[in-house]
Amino acid sequence: MIARLHWPAVLMAAMLLGATAASASAGETPSPGGARVYFVNLDDGDTVTGPVTVVFGLTGMGVAPAGVEAENTGHHHLLVDRPALGEGPDGAEEFDLNLPADEHHLHFGKGQTEMVLELAPGTHTLQLVLGDHNHIPHDPPVVSQRITITVE
Repeated sequence: MIARLHWPAVLMAAMLLGATAASASAGETPSPGGARVYFVNLDDGDTVTGPVTVVFGLTGMGVAPAGVEAENTGHHHLLVDRPALGEGPDGAEEFDLNLPADEHHLHFGKGQTEMVLELAPGTHTLQLVLGDHNHIPHDPPVVSQRITITVE
């Protein structure tokens, strides 16, 4: 499933979802040992041409839409051009908070497993984070390596 971003719709949906999830208990959804999220088609240091297709990989867990609470499932979030999760403005607390929705935090709450990303030419960082039904990282967090790509 490929998603093209329409920013007004993405931000509106994220605000609505965030409003309903804000009261959720933080970081309490368990993840199984060995669960891993990764980039299927991109590696650290790759040079690509835009638009960039990003394919999300997941092992040890399943994908479920946001709002669906099912054991050992979650949905993808893509962090773009920001510090690694846990190294952002809220530090380690980020692991216990709802992931924000903005141009640096892209939500795939319908269960999408790939997307086409429009990035300006230059160097960009990407990181995948699996969120629970309330957009909160699991315990322990299921987070990919943060990679750097160059868009020509």
